[in-house]
Amino acid sequence: MLTIALSKGKLIEPGLDLFRRAGYISAGLSGESRRLVFVCPEIDITFLIVRPSDVPTYVEYGGADAGIVGKDVLMEQESDVYEPLDLGFGACRISVAALRGEGSRDRLSSKIRVATKYPKITERFFNQRGIPVEIIKLYGSIELAPMVGLADRIVDLVETGGTLKTHDLVEVEVIAQSTARFIVNRASLRLKHAPLMELIRRLRAALANQAPVPGNGRRSTVRKGKKRAARA
Repeated sequence: MLTIALSKGKLIEPGLDLFRRAGYISAGLSGESRRLVFVCPEIDITFLIVRPSDVPTYVEYGGADAGIVGKDVLMEQESDVYEPLDLGFGACRISVAALRGEGSRDRLSSKIRVATKYPKITERFFNQRGIPVEIIKLYGSIELAPMVGLADRIVDLVETGGTLKTHDLVEVEVIAQSTARFIVNRASLRLKHAPLMELIRRLRAALANQAPVPGNGRRSTVRKGKKRAARA
């Protein structure tokens, strides 16, 4: 049985929908449930519902064979996992933002204070540009930091830009694009190669808008049945 870690929040429903379109359907499986573990013997999969930031950890250390997580989390954590599929949904961007009118202010002679929940991504970005930076780690409400003078810039996820606009912030630069990714534990890829490759194949087919593969998650016997009928 495969164990799949799914991210709570915005990625849970698109992730479950993708599995359903790929032919992995199980009754009672819902992102609205408070359950954290769904054992689905009819499709040979156990689903774990965990925080997005924990998905790479579960997969890298073998708590799960595979998982779905945003590229932003993978970039920040630099986890040692196999990343076979860009799932396309959950699209957003990691951006630098500042208060309107202050985005072009020259502060190269002193450190720029940047508030973010992505300290590694932020440090790499500014270091590559030779800009000295002081990073302030925050876990939420990042947009408030420039408003109260805590930071000169923020680095955060941006989807539509509406939240930035509400707080009189503008994007200064886009660091990277982020979408949901399907990741796999490297040891599991060797030990459970066949079921994982079948899962990847079905997910890829579903992403390409092909019809769901026949069957309930196990290997389909439809073709064999048709051949027997033809010989009869």
